[in-house]
Amino acid sequence: MKDLRSDITSGLKPVTGYVGGRFVAPTGAEIPVLDPASAKPVAVLHESDAGEVDAAVSAARMAFRAGHWAEASVAQRQKALLAIHDLILANAEELAALETLNTGIPYSQTKNMHVPRAAQNFRFFAEFINQDGGEVFTQEKGYMSFVTYEPMGVCALIGPWNMPLGLTAMKMAGALAFGNTCVVKPSEITPLTLSRFFELIHDAEILPEGVINLVNGRGHVTGEALSAHPDIDMVSFTGGTATGARILSALAQGIKGGAMELGGKSPSIVFDDADFDRAMDGALLGSFMNNGQMCLAGSRLFVQESVADRFIEEFTARTKALRVGDPFDPATEIGPMINAAQVERVMSYVESGRAEGATLLAGGASIEGRDGFYIEPTAMQAESNALAICQEEIFAPFATLQTFTDEEEVTERANDSMFGLVGYVWTADLERALRMSRRLATGTVLVNTPIMRDLRTGFGGIRQSGIGREGAKGSRAMFTEMKSTIVALERPALPRMGTGS
Repeated sequence: MKDLRSDITSGLKPVTGYVGGRFVAPTGAEIPVLDPASAKPVAVLHESDAGEVDAAVSAARMAFRAGHWAEASVAQRQKALLAIHDLILANAEELAALETLNTGIPYSQTKNMHVPRAAQNFRFFAEFINQDGGEVFTQEKGYMSFVTYEPMGVCALIGPWNMPLGLTAMKMAGALAFGNTCVVKPSEITPLTLSRFFELIHDAEILPEGVINLVNGRGHVTGEALSAHPDIDMVSFTGGTATGARILSALAQGIKGGAMELGGKSPSIVFDDADFDRAMDGALLGSFMNNGQMCLAGSRLFVQESVADRFIEEFTARTKALRVGDPFDPATEIGPMINAAQVERVMSYVESGRAEGATLLAGGASIEGRDGFYIEPTAMQAESNALAICQEEIFAPFATLQTFTDEEEVTERANDSMFGLVGYVWTADLERALRMSRRLATGTVLVNTPIMRDLRTGFGGIRQSGIGREGAKGSRAMFTEMKSTIVALERPALPRMGTGS
């Protein structure tokens, strides 16, 4: 796999913006782009300043007003979305390698899960818009009222660093499907896959000029210029809760909407009647897949007391046995953290857990003697859900385990969180599963399965996990304006004002 890394690295270009159908000349501050497996720079990003952001938004606005995309037929938009789907799959190995190089996520996961999912986003929305429709109401005698959905306009799409292609493609597919134009900003930490994705779309000449635009840079420079731009109609953001709050504050100044998919600290509840082996496999996947760097990680584990000793013993042993290494190695299960700051952050939580009385079961240290940002997958047992390691999003291969006695207790503790993204329930009792689904304060509940997203449903959270939903109708609500048209079917009797009678 070293050849794959060297092959993909040798072809890298400087990362620049894409505005109005062309890549712009590099002008902004230079930011190194790192390979987290080696801690070495592999590319240079040229930051988009406020002027470049303004040019990108203006290009998107001009394209929207021109109507070549906003007024395109559903069949035309379908054709373009399906072409992008095929384009992603035709370049899957290259895109997956770029994603692995830039994020440290194992290549087996980027190739087999992330890239196919990115492609599926475009196919799904191509199919959805062909079946989606408005509504007609005739309950008011003498009137017919109908509801249509019109494109929002210019959408700012701000993606995360932990799954840059897959999660940003979700936003792009939804925005484009409903006729919007957009300005995309990936994380400055992981811009490589999106930059190449834009090159591929450009070369294939799939979309009219200005429909998609790309800006790059840090949140306080490029991100703030984009979210505060007066000609942006809405912002869809995936990332940290603090950043989401700042974006919402900027949007409030312009009386504009935003959709925020933010942090999580999702409970994963294992009842004593669950299929033990499947619950174990699911708990490990939920905690450690994607290097544990997932907003929907089910890493706050609650295990019923009657099976807790056995479960914790096996979970600990398997955590210690996880294969940490080069993300291009097919045997690797856990790659590096995204950067040195994340390593330090994780180590601070290990110390915090110890200071608050948690028991270290596995890991708890950075891995010395090798290049890159590697840590040992970590598990800690906590006696209280109030500990920082149980309340704060760590975003790493770091699981906490707690025990519980009954359904009432675990429901109260699971809901004791400022987040509310996902809840996982492992049980053989259907009635219990449905009760827990009603009682868990989360946007999604997954029963007897680890991480799963059905695009037909909405995905998003409550409380500090965000606002809005991504998925079929959720994305329609996010990226369109609802319009009501009311037609008189009969001539209503109207009072005649100003006649003097």
